[in-house]
Amino acid sequence: MRSATPKLLHEVCGRAIIAWPVAAARAAGAGKVVVVEGPDRPLQGSLDGEVTVAVQQEPRGTADAVKAASEHVGPSDTVIVLNGDHPLITADTLAGLAEAHARSGAAATLATAVLDDPSGYGRVVRAPDGTIERVVETKAPGDATELELRIREISTGIYAFEGAALIAALDEVRSDNAQGELYLPDVVPIIRARERSVLAHEIDDASELGINDRVGLAAVRAVAQRRIHERHMLAGVTIVDPATTVIDVDVRIGPDTVIAPFSSVHGATEIGGGARIGPLSTLIDTRVGDQASIVHSYLNGADVGDRVSVGPFAYLRPGAVLREGSKAGTFVEIKNSDIGAGAKVPHLSYIGDTDIGERTNIGAGTITANYDGKNKHRTSIGAGSFVSVDTMFVAPVSLGDGAYTGAGSVITDDVPPGALGIARARQKNIEGYGERRKERDSESRPAPGGDKNVPQGSGSDSSDTRKSDPSSR
Repeated sequence: MRSATPKLLHEVCGRAIIAWPVAAARAAGAGKVVVVEGPDRPLQGSLDGEVTVAVQQEPRGTADAVKAASEHVGPSDTVIVLNGDHPLITADTLAGLAEAHARSGAAATLATAVLDDPSGYGRVVRAPDGTIERVVETKAPGDATELELRIREISTGIYAFEGAALIAALDEVRSDNAQGELYLPDVVPIIRARERSVLAHEIDDASELGINDRVGLAAVRAVAQRRIHERHMLAGVTIVDPATTVIDVDVRIGPDTVIAPFSSVHGATEIGGGARIGPLSTLIDTRVGDQASIVHSYLNGADVGDRVSVGPFAYLRPGAVLREGSKAGTFVEIKNSDIGAGAKVPHLSYIGDTDIGERTNIGAGTITANYDGKNKHRTSIGAGSFVSVDTMFVAPVSLGDGAYTGAGSVITDDVPPGALGIARARQKNIEGYGERRKERDSESRPAPGGDKNVPQGSGSDSSDTRKSDPSSR
């Protein structure tokens, strides 16, 4: 992967690679899920408390990795072994493998696939009776012969074992191969030598194979994203242009919602029914209610109620709560604030650490100044209030129910319910200012052919004029 991040912690559609096979195993009905990792436990943060972790002290190969988990395997257990870098493995595939293994009575069953280009994968060598004789690794020169390299049937790295047969065979695996590792496929001839059968279970979807580099990561992500889109569309969601739409695996969307092009929906986002998202909207860990509209906006950690209108060009930050029928309009930023039902913040406003009551209207250019340089403070704006344009609230401050502000006010004191709060300098008009300005500008221009270094009209009359002009003071 050429990355400081361990391969299994790279994300595919909002979920770490390792979390995908864990989720598939659970969905397939696994009674216990064991993840084997190294001694520094890099995967621990991406695994929940229900996963059992086994530690492989040294990277000595796949057989040694499975052996590290042997204490969690009972003799009568059916054990499914799969690689952590198989994010596209499905619960159906795992359940199908387990069922085929149970029906056969074999000691081991391998999931295989036939590829046009099997490069890099272990080849499956069949016995004359069709059972599996051995799996030949191809990681290093010398592991496989030229004839074996021509085989197109490969081992997917997914196995079903009888617990007792697996544990016994692991003890006999040796590292006499090109890489000096303990290969899990080497248990196949060991099991056969004990006169137990090893069968193949061919899977049809070769896309369920693993990831070896970022090219493979992109290819897997494309398949995963297509599956996610299809799941939502089959459930009644309209995705106008899937090619330009990104939806993470854990996102939930109600029926009759429309996802317009160039929208990205991430994390634990939940969208109700009949909503419209986009175009060009991003939602992260956000809840959106029924029949809400999010246009050309960015929402992170917000809670948007039913029939709420957001955008275009709105930014809702964590803690923003917009209740039923409210609005956050064009170039509005809201953070850690509760916007009451039917309240409107139509345009060009910053609302931070604020509670706004029901049916209140916030005029353009309103700012709640919540930070004093050291601490954050809240603003309270009552229900049914009318905040005029260009009002600034210097928190902590409150505007009562049904109260008003005058345009351009800086509100530093509480405004009682029903009152009008005005806090601005009184206007003063200076008569004749325009004419005096023109006269001054005219006198200051150099005369044709005159000395440009000597100001024109610098006598006592022009000086008196400037002194009487308040703009020159």
